[in-house]
Amino acid sequence: MSTYQHDGNGRNLRGDITFVFALALACYLAWLVREVLLLLYVSALFAVVLTPVVRATSRFRVGGWRPFKGRAILFLLLLVAGALTAFGFLAFPPVVRDLQGFGKEMPARLPSILEKMKHVPFANQVNTDEINTRVQDFASHAATYVLLSIKNWASALFTIVMGLILTVYFILEGDVAYRWALSFFPPEHRERLDAALQRAEGRMANWLIGQGSLMLILGVSSTIVFVALHVRYAYALGVLTGLLNIIPVMGAAASIALTLLVAAVDSWGRVLGVLIFYLIYLQVENSYLVPRIMGNRVGLPGIAILVALLLGSEVAGVVGAIVSVPTAVLVSVLLDEYLVRKDGVETLPAVHAPTV
Repeated sequence: MSTYQHDGNGRNLRGDITFVFALALACYLAWLVREVLLLLYVSALFAVVLTPVVRATSRFRVGGWRPFKGRAILFLLLLVAGALTAFGFLAFPPVVRDLQGFGKEMPARLPSILEKMKHVPFANQVNTDEINTRVQDFASHAATYVLLSIKNWASALFTIVMGLILTVYFILEGDVAYRWALSFFPPEHRERLDAALQRAEGRMANWLIGQGSLMLILGVSSTIVFVALHVRYAYALGVLTGLLNIIPVMGAAASIALTLLVAAVDSWGRVLGVLIFYLIYLQVENSYLVPRIMGNRVGLPGIAILVALLLGSEVAGVVGAIVSVPTAVLVSVLLDEYLVRKDGVETLPAVHAPTV
């Protein structure tokens, strides 16, 4: 009897040790391929929130005809490609032209700029000779910097294309992959997990609709204001302002700083106009647009969104910040299901009967 228990305990101990080593090995391998796993996660997340858009597009009718049935994804891809092409023709030519002119004029204008800096208070402590040396070095090695920049942009473009392809595959075969993943869980827990994930999907889709509406409103209004104020690169800054609004807090701060910097190149009057626009828009967004468009779509307190944003940006930079809110929604739903509730029923504090 004792020998049997000893053997059983030994087998359990060996099994625990094997499990720990296997878990450590899995974590190590996951760390080695963390960029690939991040790309898969982001693609799956975008597929989750974009699937309702694809379904709504496929149900669009013109009379009794459904032009996008079976071709909704292709239509959306063509729409995005057309928008990016139009944006490139409108936004990039003036930026490239000014950068080329700046690169040609900078070596000749740099000595006079550095000489003027010597007369500015506290600026005379700056080592102007080192700045001049660094600029001349950059100019002499411009070709090398351009090649490195092209390499980095090509890598980023490849990642974006692969993410887009994976998103399309997840939209097309997402149900099959989802059921396959659920099959790894015991049948008695599968239904509950499926219900929780379905709730998370609904909340993430609602967040995408609300956030997309806010991005569109800000992008259109800012473009109109920038064009009216004759701010440089008005179209590029307007589109960038709308896109950066997908990142809570940090996106708005980055777009404001960039626009003010570009406006300061021409005149302080344009800086004042841009600043007034942002102050008015932020008041309108916080007091009117967000309560009516977002409402309770996310269901997270503000502090939770900020913490998720900080964690996401620390783990994966800009991409992590973009997916931080929908990830926080998913984690919130799972925690609510498995920690706040018990057996699918929310636990309430016990009420004691009054003593007589």
